[in-house]
Amino acid sequence: MLKTKEELARVIDHTLLNPGATFSEIKKVCEEAKKYSFASVCIPPCYAMEAKEMLRDTPVKVVTVVGFPLGANTTAVKLVEAVEAVKNGADELDVVMNISALRTKNYAFVGMEIRNLINVTRHVIHKIIIETCYLNDDEKVKAAMLAVEAGALFIKTSTGFGTKGATVEDVILLKEVVSDRAYIKASGGIKDLKTVIAMLKAGASRIGTSSGVKIMEEYINGANPDHP
Repeated sequence: MLKTKEELARVIDHTLLNPGATFSEIKKVCEEAKKYSFASVCIPPCYAMEAKEMLRDTPVKVVTVVGFPLGANTTAVKLVEAVEAVKNGADELDVVMNISALRTKNYAFVGMEIRNLINVTRHVIHKIIIETCYLNDDEKVKAAMLAVEAGALFIKTSTGFGTKGATVEDVILLKEVVSDRAYIKASGGIKDLKTVIAMLKAGASRIGTSSGVKIMEEYINGANPDHP
């Protein structure tokens, strides 16, 4: 599945969303992303501009978050967040779905909010976070369908701030729902190479993790479960 360390690096969103993270820690994450050629750094919106500058002339993308981590902001606030993030250099937006509206079965609102966000930031990639730990399987299916129908390119399992992160079972379920219409980003609790491999086999195309360096070093040092 992963024949080279470069292939592994290109599925990792190297993440630092800890609210106590300092600017020096953000810089470190960006330097690590450059060193390993990760797909992206996923950092708080307040550092999008600085991250973009630090990653200039590299293939590493800047990802930031919208409506994070609860998804309960008003649509107007989310729209401002999204536009500002793109203005500041974000290449991809990880947007938290309004989980309350979903569970209330206000599906028209959920879909409308996602469509509006995509419409005002059309030239970037959108990953819709559905926070699977709070949903039953029927709700997960509905959330994924709403996001895809609204035009999202990715369904993301988790913020990493909920009660539980990604599971193999959820990735399999979501991939079955979206098929080839969207990609799956698994995130939350992914801390080692074995788990990365399991998520990719289940159908994930992107991995969100704060353990990117550890995972890369595991691979480099021969801990690839695909190649005993």
